[in-house]
Amino acid sequence: MTKRFGFTLAEVLITLGIIGVVAAMTIPTLMNSTGEAQYKTGFKKILSTMNQAITMNVALNNTDFSELDAVGAGAGSVFDMFTSRLNVVRTEADTATDLDTPHAQPGGIGAGNYTLFFNDGMALSFPSTITGCITAGSNATCKGIVDVNGVKLPNRLSNCGGTDLATDGGTGVCSATSTGNHIKDRFSVRFYGQNVEPNGNAARYVMYN
Repeated sequence: MTKRFGFTLAEVLITLGIIGVVAAMTIPTLMNSTGEAQYKTGFKKILSTMNQAITMNVALNNTDFSELDAVGAGAGSVFDMFTSRLNVVRTEADTATDLDTPHAQPGGIGAGNYTLFFNDGMALSFPSTITGCITAGSNATCKGIVDVNGVKLPNRLSNCGGTDLATDGGTGVCSATSTGNHIKDRFSVRFYGQNVEPNGNAARYVMYN
């Protein structure tokens, strides 16, 4: 008598069920990890682009953030420098922008800000009153928000240890094991001299790790 080897229908269904459960548990984690990697890469890219813009402005106009003392969008303003040196495809002002509340922003960002949208889909928002950024702590308005994927979701500010650390305050420290550590698509930056730097623990963690 010939013996037939194979799986019963019950065994196949049980195996498929186990695979489905494992997939349901692991796919969201994999997707989050992929998203975070994209956000980290995007942040480093836009930071490099903005630093190249101010370096070019110094080379051509001999002017850096400390000397950009015009408020608003006129000549000699931060707005004018960025729009002249970067590929800006759209600009918006005050509370109509996509980078405004209700999402968390550092002090000085919100009503009365400019938002610049670049040709690669990234965006930068900063106060229209920004001026005189001589040192890292010289002016509370010398800060901005970058969104590495523009208007696309999640439109959330990255934070460390469950605390919004858009500014230098707070005690949370970003690490792979931090509770409430969320790397999202928005990061805080600050301007001074010839520098655009990460502002806050979350942005610094992404930049230097």
